[in-house]
Amino acid sequence: MSALDQLLTDLAEENDDLDARVADLPDSDWARGTPAAGWTVAHQVAHLAWTDQVAVLAATDLDGFTEVLTGAAADPMGFVDAVAERDATQPPPQLLQRWRQGRAQLLAALAAATPGEKLPWFGPPMSPTSMATARLMETWAHGQDVADALGQRRVPTARLRHICHIGVRTRGFAYLVNGLTPPTGDVRVELAAPDGELWCWGESDTDVVQGPAEDFCLRVTQRRHLDDLALRTTGAGAEEWLRIAQAFAGPPGPGRAPATVPSS
Repeated sequence: MSALDQLLTDLAEENDDLDARVADLPDSDWARGTPAAGWTVAHQVAHLAWTDQVAVLAATDLDGFTEVLTGAAADPMGFVDAVAERDATQPPPQLLQRWRQGRAQLLAALAAATPGEKLPWFGPPMSPTSMATARLMETWAHGQDVADALGQRRVPTARLRHICHIGVRTRGFAYLVNGLTPPTGDVRVELAAPDGELWCWGESDTDVVQGPAEDFCLRVTQRRHLDDLALRTTGAGAEEWLRIAQAFAGPPGPGRAPATVPSS
């Protein structure tokens, strides 16, 4: 199985995991608020449905994608919320079906893409493999918001490795999007996988990140505040990075407030 084939299989499984959480929800639960301010469960699914459809355009219709990009440029800070607000008004069965159709089309489009081809996106162009990784990361992240809203605890899987990888790869981007100069040295990242294996990136001896892979994913997708995670850092560079880490495209994310209340 090629790297892209494996990624598409994992992306389909990540989609299915979230689908199983929302498929049988009553309409009242689709309106339930999530940790993302102003976003309900319906907003989360609507956003995924829209971004999957836009990714299909990126892979199959350059003119169509350029049109979307132009619209986004007119309101770079608000277009994501505006689209989610619009699409979240759809009846849940219609929204669910739209998401299912879009993600199936995306899997087919990425499977048919030319290896090494660069697909346009809101950030730098991406290969089909990178696009699949990004879609898995975003599906997992918004799935976390849904799980939190429903009071559910997800079981970590080996799919987290893809999210860890993109989290490490976007270290420089996190600095740039915050108006900072990326450091020249690297950070060694040592993460405990769900099966007990150790996943590693980087070679630094002075700046190191260690901890559970799931916690690292929660951090780089900004689903948890650093103070609420079991991540350990050695060196000021590692600590600095985790404070601004961002694996998703777009302007700097607001992150989440710490849930832990310091003792007096």
